[in-house]
Amino acid sequence: MASLMSQLSNWLHSVFVQQFDVWILLGFAAQALFTMRFVVQWIASERARRSVVPAAFWTFSIVGGGLLLVYAIYRKDPVFIAGQAAGLVIYFRNVWFILLERKHARAGNVTT
Repeated sequence: MASLMSQLSNWLHSVFVQQFDVWILLGFAAQALFTMRFVVQWIASERARRSVVPAAFWTFSIVGGGLLLVYAIYRKDPVFIAGQAAGLVIYFRNVWFILLERKHARAGNVTT
């Protein structure tokens, strides 16, 4: 049992301490931003007492997903790169829909 704990301790040290650099820091920051989208969506839904996806959800998705893509490219991880790149297309498309909706709402409220 002591040997197993020693191996686990060595592995954790190798993964979380020895390889720590600015890229790992960027990866953790990006993941935190990406996770914030769920927190924002959860709070908005709780307040509205229904499922709501606020614009901030997509902002955090783009910023966090973009930084995670940079991190994945640096790490040369093809699965991670493909997943984040595909997600960014969807996030930007949703922001486009939001901007179009706001534009149409403003145009409908203008009186001439």
